[in-house]
Amino acid sequence: MSLPVLISDALAIQPLAAGIFLVDKPVGHSSFWVVKQVRKALGIKKVGHAGTLDPFASGLLVVCAGRAATRIISQFMAGEKEYEAVLKLGVETDTFDTEGKVVATHPVPAFDLQQVEECLRGFVGEQLQTPPSFSALKHKGKPLYYYARRGLPVVKEPRKVVIRELSCLDVVKDVVTIRVTCGKGTYIRSLAADIGVALETGACLIGLRRLRSGVFSVRDAIDGALLSDPKVGRPLLMANFMDVETALLRL
Repeated sequence: MSLPVLISDALAIQPLAAGIFLVDKPVGHSSFWVVKQVRKALGIKKVGHAGTLDPFASGLLVVCAGRAATRIISQFMAGEKEYEAVLKLGVETDTFDTEGKVVATHPVPAFDLQQVEECLRGFVGEQLQTPPSFSALKHKGKPLYYYARRGLPVVKEPRKVVIRELSCLDVVKDVVTIRVTCGKGTYIRSLAADIGVALETGACLIGLRRLRSGVFSVRDAIDGALLSDPKVGRPLLMANFMDVETALLRL
């Protein structure tokens, strides 16, 4: 079976080596949806991604295509992540985000940006964080959401995570926008819920955008919404291909 080809500006034809693509995942699609579009566009079975984004989230997804790239996905997952997150104060859900069932509501006092900033300072550094019951983290070989959806939520032991930077960008009534720079394994949904506890109002995540993953920025990513267009997806990917060697040199 022949490999997909890359046609250069000089019209030279050469095999498409294993490599990575930076994709800006649109809201409303899963990370696996992006993987499927890349598989279909390039005709490559071995495709994966370096860090899941929930369907309600958007932003940078590092997609690895080809065996040589998928074998080293863990290296692309190891770097810091940067996010912009939007929290709804006064509402707690079972998933810690807007897609879950509301389990409690609370009155919300009039916070200003300085008050929220003071609260956020307590989360900077090494923290113990409990993963959400609705997550892909495995328990006895199955993701936690498998048990939670069956009414058997599993509470995992708190894990060490690192929040390097945390700032408040905006406060509008009961909606707070923050920017987070964190290490591997940090759940922004759990962080949102913990901030709600610290503010004594409860909170859930209503918006999330990944701005950076390691050295890779969403500013350099292609629009994932275009990948499903058969006339656009393949040429767009071909024009934004990064081989494994180049990607590793940037780490």
